[in-house]
Amino acid sequence: MKLSSKSKEYNIPEYSLTGDLLSFLTCNLQYRYQNKGSLPPSRPLQLWFGEFIHGVMEEAYTEWKLKKTQFPWDWLRDIRSIEEKIDQRMQARGLYPPNPKYFTPYKTVGENEHGENPLKRIISTRIEKSINLWGKHLFPLMDSSEVLIKGLRKMPLKDKINRRSDFYCVNGVIDVISSLKINSPISKKNLIVEYLKKENFYKREYLNSDEEYEIIIDYKGMKRPQHDPKTLEHQSTWNYHEWQILTYSWLRCKQTNLKPIISGIIFYLNELLPSNEDLLVIKGDIENGKTDVKISKEDRELINDWNGNEKNFPNLSDSFKLDRSIRIIEINKKKVDKALKEFDNVVNNIEKSTVNESKGSSIKGSWKADGDKRTCDACDFRNFCNKHSDDHPQFLKIP
Repeated sequence: MKLSSKSKEYNIPEYSLTGDLLSFLTCNLQYRYQNKGSLPPSRPLQLWFGEFIHGVMEEAYTEWKLKKTQFPWDWLRDIRSIEEKIDQRMQARGLYPPNPKYFTPYKTVGENEHGENPLKRIISTRIEKSINLWGKHLFPLMDSSEVLIKGLRKMPLKDKINRRSDFYCVNGVIDVISSLKINSPISKKNLIVEYLKKENFYKREYLNSDEEYEIIIDYKGMKRPQHDPKTLEHQSTWNYHEWQILTYSWLRCKQTNLKPIISGIIFYLNELLPSNEDLLVIKGDIENGKTDVKISKEDRELINDWNGNEKNFPNLSDSFKLDRSIRIIEINKKKVDKALKEFDNVVNNIEKSTVNESKGSSIKGSWKADGDKRTCDACDFRNFCNKHSDDHPQFLKIP
């Protein structure tokens, strides 16, 4: 009896919108070590912040849905127990809180003689503001959270001999899917709906409709990215986030029996309580005209007069913070097609680097070190990467 030979293994590469798209665009070489080499960062500050904020906001929505707790929520009474629950889940996965400057261990929480909690840190205050400023408007509109979406696309790498597959899988997790009826009672006096109404595309197509729509929402534990009108056609964090939302919309549309997607929204939650470093960058963006958010005369004067000292931190208006923390993204076919093309380009570059390395090229010869200085300063691999070695003379220069 003749036995047939085992067929060649066929795997379809899988790429996520955040873990691959945004990571690779931040720095190709860092992506290779962390994602392909399974070398997690020793100081996962941004990873911890992001996962913590996502987890707390999802759990807060669940609590609100069950108990209908009235706003505003008290941090110690209503929010602290949620933070503890999420922190314990993350620690079980090996993710521990970073510097206590930002986050307070639970056993040290207490009140002083004035009935105040002196140990509430910046991350907890951001969470409190996120729930009380946005949550009270967002939670009533929410339909579902943490929705996994997947889809197949043709592999963009044209070299049929070297490409690993004819297709690749793209996946992502949508933080929030919101259902919205424009003229429903729940939409009246809703701040998120008011922001949507300011958009021209919203007014033109949806304002007088009785149809129910979806909104794709994503949280970012960071400040609003720089918006430079001169470089909008080039790669930038501003564009990367838009591509992410647009690709989410394409994946979501592949599912059946869905409502039309009206728009995407990104919440930059750090803007509700910017750190000293964040505000210095914001101040520079305003001075250089690299922001899309209008600022009042009063807030501009407060920022201009600020000398960078953390003790003299300006008391900016809530309206300015809210304007900077919400970003509404129009979703249409032209924009979605462009975002998908950009994603294909990223996958093409990752596949090329992967193939080059598999053929014997060195890691540094296959993957480009192209992170900015801020990325490099926080990177565990900077001591054997030449990208910013002139700024760090103590680091080794390896040819």
